[in-house]
Amino acid sequence: MGLYIETRVGTDIETLWERTQEPSEHRRWDLRFTEVDHLPRAGDEPQRFRYATRVLPFLTVAGTGVSAGERHRAGGGRVSALRFASRHPLSLIAEGSGYWRYEPVGQEIRFLTGYDYRARWGRFGRVADRLVFRPLMGWATAWSFDRLRLWCERGISPERSLAWALGEVAVRLLAVVAVVLWLTPIAAPATAVGAALLPPLPWTPAARRCLRTPPPRTSAPALLTTLEQE
Repeated sequence: MGLYIETRVGTDIETLWERTQEPSEHRRWDLRFTEVDHLPRAGDEPQRFRYATRVLPFLTVAGTGVSAGERHRAGGGRVSALRFASRHPLSLIAEGSGYWRYEPVGQEIRFLTGYDYRARWGRFGRVADRLVFRPLMGWATAWSFDRLRLWCERGISPERSLAWALGEVAVRLLAVVAVVLWLTPIAAPATAVGAALLPPLPWTPAARRCLRTPPPRTSAPALLTTLEQE
């Protein structure tokens, strides 16, 4: 089953397009990538790119892909599509494809993505993907989308929102530790549940603010099919 993430961003479409299509901007807010860079291209051929994720301080998993975009669509919307793959033996993702849609709705942009991939490592990889990796990728995408929204709407830089998020997590953990140390360990589970369910601060990114289930009759743009035939 593919992943679907949707949010509403109160900004103009040019700002949102730049911050998602320019590699120097994209890698600032997207938790999934440490590096995103365009590769040289000739003429009108699709844009090729390289992406990488630092898994550990001494380990980086990289891959390459190709993307294309449509900036002039009926209704003022835009769309981009991409294919990607990694030959790194430690990359669970072997290959995949996806798209981004930008749909103006009043003073907001309905910004959404749909993507899927094929896992490697045989049966073990499929099980690990279904139970751990795919849910983690869905959460990271949604969290990153909300981080982008805060940047566009409130002017909170991705670096600052990450600091706020880490600080909030630290406070929640400290609350649980305080209950264990100064009250009673019996109350710790209830405190942990409360800390997890407590709504995030307005300036802290949260995956829960994004829609994770696609509406009925959701389909990939024709651009993706064209790109896959390149």
